[in-house]
Amino acid sequence: MDLLQIISKINGVLWGPIMLFFLLGTGILFTIKLRVIQVRKFKLAWNETFGGMFKKSSKANEDGMSSYQALTTAIAAQVGTGNLAGVATAIATGGPGAVFWMWISAFFGMGTIFAEAILAQIHTERVDGEITGGPAYYIRKGLGSKFLAGFFAIAIVLALGFMGNMVQSNSIAEAAYSAFNMNKLVTGIIIAFIVGLITIGGIGRIASFTEKIVPIMAALYILGSLVIVLTNFNQIGPSFQLIFKSAFTPMAAAGGFLGSTVKGAFRYGIARGLFSNEAGMGSTPHAHAIAKVKHPAQQGLVATMGVVIDTGVVCTLTALVILTSGSLYSGNNGILLTQEGFVKGFGSFGNSFVAVCLFFFALSTIVGWYFFGESNIKYLFGKKAINIYRALVLVCIVVGTTMKVELVWELADTFNGLMVIPNIIALLGLTSLVVNVTNDFEKSLDEGNISEFGNN
Repeated sequence: MDLLQIISKINGVLWGPIMLFFLLGTGILFTIKLRVIQVRKFKLAWNETFGGMFKKSSKANEDGMSSYQALTTAIAAQVGTGNLAGVATAIATGGPGAVFWMWISAFFGMGTIFAEAILAQIHTERVDGEITGGPAYYIRKGLGSKFLAGFFAIAIVLALGFMGNMVQSNSIAEAAYSAFNMNKLVTGIIIAFIVGLITIGGIGRIASFTEKIVPIMAALYILGSLVIVLTNFNQIGPSFQLIFKSAFTPMAAAGGFLGSTVKGAFRYGIARGLFSNEAGMGSTPHAHAIAKVKHPAQQGLVATMGVVIDTGVVCTLTALVILTSGSLYSGNNGILLTQEGFVKGFGSFGNSFVAVCLFFFALSTIVGWYFFGESNIKYLFGKKAINIYRALVLVCIVVGTTMKVELVWELADTFNGLMVIPNIIALLGLTSLVVNVTNDFEKSLDEGNISEFGNN
């Protein structure tokens, strides 16, 4: 048995039913404890997120970034190649019913991500003059465990900063080669150069990049997807019927499609939803920690909208492109399945469209994951180690474009799983704090002590 097979078997256990149970279960717990806050305060969350969207944001600095910039930085990381390839794989493997369970995981994930953002807001710290935060800080300060905090910090630097970004750059290189016959090494150097220009400018330039690129890339993909879906308007109703029906009944194989079971739909739908919006994984709190808001729960509400955009909108549109276009029965899987849907609607331009979207999605994810890793480098070594970390990330980006990444992807999954464990322990251990802070927020709202749009 080679190393790849060994790591794959480890991931089979690590990301098995137990992990999915705790991730989903944590979301259910917070949904109950917070009295379904994602529904009760949805309007307020929408207003907090988009009420100040068109205001001029203050420049991010050592004191943090605006609430909207924090959200776009989080979404930059959440919306990635998984929204194109991962959703397609979940549908091909678990059937259309996987989409239903993806929505369910997103609904409860909103409770989890609300809690993560609150804890990150409360437990911030100045490192060499700059405000920073994230799970490592609330694990150490809130839970009181230096060991688990250090364990989390190391795991996320390896999972996202290094290995995860190798996979993302590889995805861009593969798409550019497929669509434009572009040399992969050249692609890697270009990506590294762009990322270097962004990250060398620190938090100010990262926030400025994400607040500009995220709305553009989201609008581009949403518009393109809607064209495909509306072109196949007569298939929208049947597609939703298929999603709900196959979520609870097995589906027969046809046209290269493997067929599905209810268990498969549940497993792959829940997993895809959680992997996509990253609720409970401990990544997005790094951005929400440093948002300039009047109350921690305001950023908690803003964080929930990241799940809505990522899973509720982008992932759902990918699924509808696949189902309404009929590409599900093409015999393809992964990104090829999504590409087939766009090719059916746009002709040969469909390949180029997916390649461009993939470039923006993966590039924004690289920047977001770089930032999350940097926050933990600060925790482990202080600001002095950032230049070394940045250089290593840029090397990983270039190397990632030239190699087969099966082993790297498996290792990234392993460290992803390892970083989830201490984060979930902290969330469960600090549940009462989240509830108390939320109650204080709702009391302040009733008394009129908090303005509606916070500090966008």
